[in-house]
Amino acid sequence: MKKIALLFSGQGAQTVGMGREVAAEFAGAAGLFREADVILGRSLSELAWAGPIEELTRTANCQPALYVHGLACLAALRERTGDFPIEAAAGLSLGEWTAHAAAGTFDFQTGLKLVEQRGSLMEAACGATAGAMAAMIGADEGAVRALAADTDVDVANLNAPGQIVISGEAAKVELAVSLAKDHGIRRVTLLKVAGAYHSRLMDSAFVELGAALLDTQLQMPRFPVVANVTGKVPESLLEIRRTLQDQVTGTVRWTDCMEQLLERGCELFIELGPEGILAGLLQRTRKGVDVISVSDPASVVACAARVRAA
Repeated sequence: MKKIALLFSGQGAQTVGMGREVAAEFAGAAGLFREADVILGRSLSELAWAGPIEELTRTANCQPALYVHGLACLAALRERTGDFPIEAAAGLSLGEWTAHAAAGTFDFQTGLKLVEQRGSLMEAACGATAGAMAAMIGADEGAVRALAADTDVDVANLNAPGQIVISGEAAKVELAVSLAKDHGIRRVTLLKVAGAYHSRLMDSAFVELGAALLDTQLQMPRFPVVANVTGKVPESLLEIRRTLQDQVTGTVRWTDCMEQLLERGCELFIELGPEGILAGLLQRTRKGVDVISVSDPASVVACAARVRAA
């Protein structure tokens, strides 16, 4: 059987309607959305399914919504396939928390409460700082790191070869954008985000989330979950706590995470989340890799057939 890796979406993938059709067709998925509404004491399902997009996009809302959606898609897939073996998993930023829930590092309720807290803390940090982010397209890591050092901003995401994101104070990010061509960076795009994620401007969230993680009981995951900040698999609960905390202010080394899964022999990658963003990044990292995105009933059925054939 092919070795299967799970990939879970991060903030920015959210779309109005996500999970509605899956919940209508698969009891396990519907149950998770219902449970989330009870745990949070608000109708997260209604927000995910009906919007408005401005409210869904808020950090405090989209993080728990994407967490529930990813696990609901996995529950739907398992209704069709049973408990198929998973070689390893990874998730982009918020998605790393979803991956840990899927692996049993913490249960659904514990993870949901942590993720809601993470989203609220990061939203508060955005509100207290004037931050921005920009994507550097067609640039190598060395050039971006030199530009970041020159302008006092942080490297937030190494998403795929030639796709790197910087983050920091808005004025400094704008300066970096203006100087990018001088560093041989072909194309730069300012991102529509609420603040400077994965930078030192998230330090208040880093501190409070670290305290929450210390108070949370964790178990070693049933299958390996690759850490964003190292591109490797943590070997202890202490290391899992540390890497989840470090992720708030540290660089997301997504390319390294994908290389780690490929080195482990993963052959079929299943993206659980809207928009197919991670599938696109993976194809940029390794052309021709076998990856399927799951976000609605039709893709659940198609993926189930692929899993059974694997």
